[in-house]
Amino acid sequence: MVTRDSAAGARPYHHGDLRAALVQEAMSLLAADGLAGFSVAKLARRLGVSSASPYRHFPDRESLLAAVAARIADELAERIQNAADGAGGDPVERVAAAVGAYTRYVMDQRVGLEIVFLDGLQDSKYADLHEHTRKLTDLQIELVTAASAGSTYEDVFDLYDQVVALAHGYAALYNLGAYAQHQRTAEDIERKAAGAARRLITGNRQSA
Repeated sequence: MVTRDSAAGARPYHHGDLRAALVQEAMSLLAADGLAGFSVAKLARRLGVSSASPYRHFPDRESLLAAVAARIADELAERIQNAADGAGGDPVERVAAAVGAYTRYVMDQRVGLEIVFLDGLQDSKYADLHEHTRKLTDLQIELVTAASAGSTYEDVFDLYDQVVALAHGYAALYNLGAYAQHQRTAEDIERKAAGAARRLITGNRQSA
C-alpha cells in the first residue's frame, strides 16, 4: 500500500522483514527530523503500514529506539575497529583513525552516541542494548588506554571523554552547516578530527 507519505518520498514497505525495515527507516527518520521529530506513527506512515504494525515487533517507542541504538553501536564499533586496524600498530594513529571513523559515520548517518546513550534507554529492561554499548565503549577505552600516558583509570577516562567530545563535536558542527561557507567536505572534516585527536593524544603524552 502506498500512502500520501510514501508518495512524497518515503519508502513504502511491501513484504519481508518488517522489524528490520522499521529499524532501518527509523534511522533515516532520525537523520531527517532528529529525536524531537521522531514518532512511531510517522515511521509507520513512511513505510506505508498501519499505525499498529510496528507494535507487533516493538512494544513501545523506546523499545524501537533501543533496537536502533544497538544497530548504531554495532556499526560504530565495526567502523572504529576497521579504521584502527587499518592505521597499523602505532597507538596514537589508531586513536586518530578511530576518531576520524566516528566523525565520518555521524556526518554520513546524522546519528551517533546521542542515540546510543539516550537517557531513556538506560533502564535494566534494555539489557540487550547495554551489551552492544558495552562492546563499543570497551573498544574505545582499549584504544585510548594504549595511547594514553596516564597511569590511572581516571586519567584514561578523562582522555576518552575528550576524544569522544572532539569526534562528535566536529560531526555535529558539520551537520549543522558550520563548515558550509568554507566549502569543507566530509573528507576535510574527517581529516581535521583525526588530526585534532592526534595532537590531543600527543600533548597528553608530553605533559605526563
